[in-house]
Amino acid sequence: MDDNIHQGKNEENNQKKLTLFIADNQSLYRQAIRQALLEDVEIVGEADLAPNVWSTIESLSPNIALVDVGLPSLSGFGIARQIAIRCPGVAVVMLTPSSDDEQLFQAIKSGAVAFLNKDASADELLNILRRVGQGAYPINETLLCRPSAAKKVLQLFKNLSLMGKDIETLMTPLSPREMEILRYIAEGTSNKRIALALGIGEQTIKNHITSIMRKLNANDRTHAVVLAMRQGWLNIEETVAAPEAEEELATLPSGLSSQL
Repeated sequence: MDDNIHQGKNEENNQKKLTLFIADNQSLYRQAIRQALLEDVEIVGEADLAPNVWSTIESLSPNIALVDVGLPSLSGFGIARQIAIRCPGVAVVMLTPSSDDEQLFQAIKSGAVAFLNKDASADELLNILRRVGQGAYPINETLLCRPSAAKKVLQLFKNLSLMGKDIETLMTPLSPREMEILRYIAEGTSNKRIALALGIGEQTIKNHITSIMRKLNANDRTHAVVLAMRQGWLNIEETVAAPEAEEELATLPSGLSSQL
C-alpha cells in the first residue's frame, strides 16, 4: 500500500510540473537548461530563433516560452511579440547575455513577463519560472531597479505621437484582443457567441480566457471582470457590439443557432 501511495504522490508531482519551451540559437545552452531544470520543469520542446517558431510553440502550448534576445540582430524581441499575440496562454521569459536598459525596454514592449541575464544560476531561473507560472510579472520589479528604463517607459506615456497599441500594452497586462473578449464576458456572452462575433475559433477564445485569468490571477471569468473593473481597465457601462452579434446569429440556420 505504501508503494501505491508513493507512486500516487510521484504522479501528482509530475502533473504539477511547469511546461517549458526553449528558443535559443545556442544548442549547448539549451542542453544546459534541460539538465539544470530536469527535476522540476518539463521541457516540451526547443528550437533556434526562427521567425515561425511561434507556430511550434502554439502547437505544444507550454506554460512558458524561454526566449533569448538573439544578439546581435535582437530577433528574439520580434519572436516574443509574435508569441504574445498568437499564443496568449504562453508566458514569455526573455534571456540576455548582456542586459541593458534598451533591451529591458524592448522586452516590456514585446510582452515579456520576465527579463533575466543568462549568467543567472539554475536556482534563480527556476524561481523566476515558478513565479511566472503563478501569474507574477517579475519584469516589473526589474524595471523599478533600472531608473533609465523606467524613464523611457514614462516618456512613452507622455509622447502623444506614440499613443496606441504600445501604450495600451503598458497600461494593462491584457492585450487589446483580451480586453475585447473581457468586455463580452462582462456582458455574460458565451464562448461560442464571442467566437462568432469576432470571427475566430472557440478554442482560440478559450486560450485567450486562460491567458486573461493567468495574467489577472483570477479564479474564474467573473473574478477576472471584477479585477479589471477595480483597476479601471474595464467600465461596465462600455458595450461591445452585442446587437450586431445577435443579428449575425439570426442569419444562421435555426438548428445551428439553437446550439449556441
